[in-house]
Parts: sequence; structure tokens; C-alpha cells
Amino acid sequence: MRAAIFEEANKPLTIEDVDIIDPRPGEVLVRTSCSGVCHSDLHFIDGLWKLPMSCVLGHEAAGVVEAIGEGVNYVQPGDRVIMSFKPFCGKCYYCLSGKPNLCAAPEFDQAAASRLTWKGKPILQFANVGSFAEMMITTENGLVKIPEEMPMAEAALIGCGVTTGVGAALYTAQVEGGSTVAIIGCGGIGLNIIQGCRIAGAANIIAIDIIDSKLEMATNFGATHTINSKETNLDEAIKEITKGLGVEYAFEAIGAPAAATEAFNIIRPGGTAVVVGMHPLGSDISVPGPYFLQEKKLIGCMYGSTRFREHMPKLIDLYLQDRLDLTSLVSRRLKLEDVNEAFRSMKAGEVARSVLEFT
Repeated sequence: MRAAIFEEANKPLTIEDVDIIDPRPGEVLVRTSCSGVCHSDLHFIDGLWKLPMSCVLGHEAAGVVEAIGEGVNYVQPGDRVIMSFKPFCGKCYYCLSGKPNLCAAPEFDQAAASRLTWKGKPILQFANVGSFAEMMITTENGLVKIPEEMPMAEAALIGCGVTTGVGAALYTAQVEGGSTVAIIGCGGIGLNIIQGCRIAGAANIIAIDIIDSKLEMATNFGATHTINSKETNLDEAIKEITKGLGVEYAFEAIGAPAAATEAFNIIRPGGTAVVVGMHPLGSDISVPGPYFLQEKKLIGCMYGSTRFREHMPKLIDLYLQDRLDLTSLVSRRLKLEDVNEAFRSMKAGEVARSVLEFT
């Protein structure tokens, strides 16, 4: 099969012929239909996070089941599915306590390192998905079935950006109706946090970025106020909008420690700042210690605190009811060989999401 190979940071991906195994017991082979190009992949390309070996990147995808291994009964060939980069084992402490998004069963990493070969040597399947390829293979617990009426490009985005962003608002922060919220960073994740806050019934949704075109997109997705923090003093603008109180919820959706500090600083006493962005390895977030006496909270977020088998179908229902805009997220539809262009346009702030189409 054809796949985009990552070999070294700060180098373009190359399109190569890669071998993929037949599904083993408990595994499912999926023919890729569409793959989103997510900022998390860019962290590895830019060297902010490390990989131990050459890799097929991509983790936000939808496709059609091609074959199943022994013992698989959740899906059958021909089923349409969304891939999850956080498969669940169903046995560990986190799975049994209702937090499968935190499952870290070691067998998944071991499996992901043994499914693909290139030039006779093993290469890594990124995040148990590896969607920059014509075929993917995962555990039965790493996908969810979707209805026929769900378009594949929009479905692919539910695999990461939509679930993470909407989930951060609905399930991590548990935004209350009528509240005032701020989102720092209006890329793919930030736009979906905005949508999640809108769905939750937030009264004031403040979008913050340094690129005007992204702020325009934020307005289209539900922001009631926008702030270009490169041109305007953020603290003063927040005080003006909130009459000096600060926001009840702030979300950092960039992966920059300074932005996380700012998110904490702009919440009011009793407020919650949620760090959603993927921060570079070795980075630290600094916040004023005395502010915790005001019951300010700083919390993390993994996959929007979702149980993907439960929550992805709910997101699909919202889309089919025209209450969640996924189509406008798809800024560009490209082919696998255009993957480097997709990353360029992402870094330039030109898109909400690029989607690679295979079929």
C-alpha cells in the first residue's frame, strides 16, 4: 500500500510502498477513506515530540472495514467506521472507572510497532491508526461504527479534533448554560471548543487569536466576541467584556505554555482553565500560586474526557441535526501526495482542517 513516511524531524514526508499485516486475533483491517491532518502530527514533524523509529503518521480517520481477525464480533467487512487513537483495553483501572480515554495498556504500543514494514524493516503505526496510508489496522476496541448517511470527511474529523474540542467543553470543563468562556487559539481544536460551548448554551464565547482570518472563522462557529491579542491587550479586553470579573471557563488550544498561563490569569475566582493543547516535551506552565486561594482551577484534557464508543455517535447525531457544523471545518480536500502542502497551510493559518481523501 502507499503511505506517507516520517523519517526525521523538519523533513518532508515521502510517499512510499509499505507492507501491512493481515489482521491478527482481535484486530480489524480498515481501508482508509479520509484522514484529517491534525496539529498533533505537526508536533512530531517539527521535532517538539519524539518518535523512536520511522513512522506512518495520521490519527484522525474514517474508513471501511476490509477484513477482521479471529474473535472480532463488533464489526464485519463493509462496515463504515471512525478510528480512535485511544483504544481501550476494558480491563485496566481507568477503563473500569469510566475513563477509557486514559487507558494506557502497553499491548497497544507493542501492536502498533509490529503491523507495518518498509524495505523489510518495521516502522511505527502512529497512535494505533497511521492514517496517512491506504490501509489501517487496529484493535476491535479502537473503532466505532457509523451510519451510512454520515459523510466520510466529516466523520474523520470526529476521530480527533471534534471529539477533543467539543468534549473539552461538554465533558472536561462541563460548561454551564449562560456562562462566559474564552478560547485561546482558533485552529481546528479551538473552533470545536467554541462549538462545544455553543452547544452547552454559553452566553458569551470569546475567541482569542493573532490571525484575523481565524477569528472570522471563530465567529462563524459561534463566537460572540473576538480579540486579536497581537493588537489588543488581552487582560484589558477581557475585563471590559466581563465587567472586570474575568471568564468562568478558559481553554488553551495552542500547546504554548504562555497561553496556558494566560488562560489561568483571565478566569475569575472559582473559574476553571482547561489546557487542551499538546505542549512540547520538557515544557513547564507557570501560574501565580496565591491565585489558588481564590479557588481557581487549572486542569488537563485528554480526548475531551470522552468515552468514544458512547460520545462519537452523539456527535454524529448533533451533526445530522445541523447542530454541529463539521462541513465548514473541511477547508481543503487533498490527496495523499499533498500531505506536505496540508502541513504548510496549517502552519500558515490558512485552514480549519485539511482532509486527505483516498476514495
